[in-house]
Formats: sequence, structure tokens, C-alpha cells
Amino acid sequence: MGMFYALRMQRDLWDYEIKAGKKGYRLIAGVDEAGRGPLAGPVVAAAVVLPADAILQGLDDSKKLSPAKREELFPKIQTQAIAYGVAVVSPEVIDEINILQAALLAMKQAVEQLKPVPDLLLIDGNQKINSTLDQWAIVKGDSKSLSIAAASVLAKVTRDHIMQDYHHLYPQYGFARHKGYGTKLHRDLIAKHGPCPIHRNTFKGVAEYLNREFLHAFFIK
Repeated sequence: MGMFYALRMQRDLWDYEIKAGKKGYRLIAGVDEAGRGPLAGPVVAAAVVLPADAILQGLDDSKKLSPAKREELFPKIQTQAIAYGVAVVSPEVIDEINILQAALLAMKQAVEQLKPVPDLLLIDGNQKINSTLDQWAIVKGDSKSLSIAAASVLAKVTRDHIMQDYHHLYPQYGFARHKGYGTKLHRDLIAKHGPCPIHRNTFKGVAEYLNREFLHAFFIK
């Protein structure tokens, strides 16, 4: 029953790819990002071209999957993909150009890594990227397209690994637990220690502590 349901769900997630195929598209890439909301760390995007015979049991929007399931699917997606790309945009760039533009930039950079070049992009959300390639923006696309779901897993797992590495550099913030998201624990630790170099200085929950640190340093002098 579980296997049947999983395969049926995977078939349902091919709908956009099938529609694209009927319009003459042959190499179709799903594109998604992870990390728009956190207070710390990069935004990561992935682009994935899957073959029509890909078997990725249990694949869905990465947010619906357990960490263990995402880790299980991560190498399977990489192995089965015709092509994939992953791009990372730093907190400094996020602060410079804003998180929306940083996410679109990361997606563009991920797409540019794809070889062979796709002839259609299925992009999660309602925004298209700066590219000459044909694009379909699909709201909640990570739960409607297998290619986008695959991209969401690559982006999420890559970002989680990055944040786990940052945990070793800045263990006082607990990045391994919350991955930079604005949990109560994380906000309390920012309040206690102040921001660190990977915090997004323009985000509410970080900016006010930067001002406090500046004033504190100024008056001490």
C-alpha cells in the first residue's frame, strides 16, 4: 500500500513535465531555493533535470520530508539526474541586494551550471529569473513538480550541511539545531551574544542588535 501510494504520488508530480513535453520541450529543469527566511547563513538554490524514468520514491517538497528522508534522497537525485547545479549566495550579498534578488540570483547561477542546457525552466514561486530560457513560474511548485521537488531537496540539504559546518565555527548560536531560522532559541542567543559574521544584518531580529552593539562600543570608548 505504501509503495503503491508513493509511486502514484510520483506520477502525479510529473504533470507539469508531461504538459511541457506535449508542447515540445525535451530538457526540463526544476528550480528552487532554500533559506529565504533565516536570520543567518546563505540562500541556496538548485536546478535539476530528471530523466523520464527517474524513480525517487517518497520525493516531495523538501519541507514536507524528514531530515533523514532528505538525506536519503540527496545522493539518489544526484545519481539519477541528467544534470544538476547548486549555487550559494552569501549573507553579505543578501544584505546588499535584498533576499528576493539574492534568491533569484542563486537560482540563475544554479541554472547556468546545467550541461546540457535545458529548454524550459520550471521555477518554484511567482517570479522568473533573468534568463533567455523559457520559464514557467509555478506557485507551490515544489509540491506540484517532481523536478522542482528534486531541486528543493538538493538546495535544502546543501544549506543544512553549510549551517552544520558554521555550527563548528560559531557553536554559541546553535546553528546545527535551527539552521539559522528565527526560532526562540536563536533569537535568545542573538540577544545574548550579539550577531556573528554570518547573520543577515538587514533582517529584523538582527539589525536591532547591531545598533545596540554599536552604541555599546561607542559609549565604552
